[in-house]
Amino acid sequence: MDYEQSLLRFDANNGTFMTQTASVSSPRAKAYFSLTKPGIIMGNVITAASGFALASKEHFNGNLFLCAMLGLALIIASACAFNNYIDRAADQKMVRTQNRALARGEIALKSALIFAAALGLLGTFLLLFFVNGLTTAIALFGFTAYVFAYSFLKYRTSYATLVGSFAGAVPPVVGYTAVSNHIDAAAWILFALIVFWQMPHFYAIAIYRQGEYAKASIPVLPIAKGMRATKLQMLFYTIAFAVTSSLLFLCGYVGLGYFLIALCLGISWIALCIKGFKSENDHRWARKMFLFSLIVVTALSAAMFIVK
Repeated sequence: MDYEQSLLRFDANNGTFMTQTASVSSPRAKAYFSLTKPGIIMGNVITAASGFALASKEHFNGNLFLCAMLGLALIIASACAFNNYIDRAADQKMVRTQNRALARGEIALKSALIFAAALGLLGTFLLLFFVNGLTTAIALFGFTAYVFAYSFLKYRTSYATLVGSFAGAVPPVVGYTAVSNHIDAAAWILFALIVFWQMPHFYAIAIYRQGEYAKASIPVLPIAKGMRATKLQMLFYTIAFAVTSSLLFLCGYVGLGYFLIALCLGISWIALCIKGFKSENDHRWARKMFLFSLIVVTALSAAMFIVK
């Protein structure tokens, strides 16, 4: 079977990362590949790599890094494939998801479940035998929180977003413990940092995709509590993010260069969030918040790699 070459790109219309096919030689391979949500994998691997770099300091183990990132990527791919299975009915009702493989019936449900399970088992094997048991347990906690808690709770309560943020905050901890093999203050700071980042990030998506979530009967916060309540929570979390990002410096895990970058990013994000209270076009403002959130997490992750 010939596998297509896929490139990751950001779709400004949908506000999501998507794969762009360079050459299509196997539609079936493309359908299976799409189940893994490669954009989500890439985003999570970036934060995991930052945790690995933070713990490594001057002693970067390339082989350990590859095993940790590949194992985590496979577990995330498994979680995303299971999530696609759970969301298949709702996906048919939303413009940005209605072309997903299971929503279109391109893959048999049983085959999708087998594929998802195989990815998860392979990822678990890699982490358990080539990294360490603690890292494996943390990665599986994230998997469980995403597949068995968030994927079902999001149809029942707006608080599911917080549960989902716990799963999303696991990758940097996985990267950190892959090196350290223990949980310390830095690991908890990384976890809290991504929880606080993910909340306004997702709320921004929920605002400019509010109509689609309503159609799919998903009670995101703008629908359940209203726009002002959502903006207040976004402000709280952006402030919490800015404060938490500085803790790595205050606790001596990173240098002044990182702190200055984190400070500038945090203040800029808070300022943009405050503008939302006077915004005349909430959808346009929310898209700006979403796009800036991607800049924030990418820049901060990179800073842990290259700035002392």
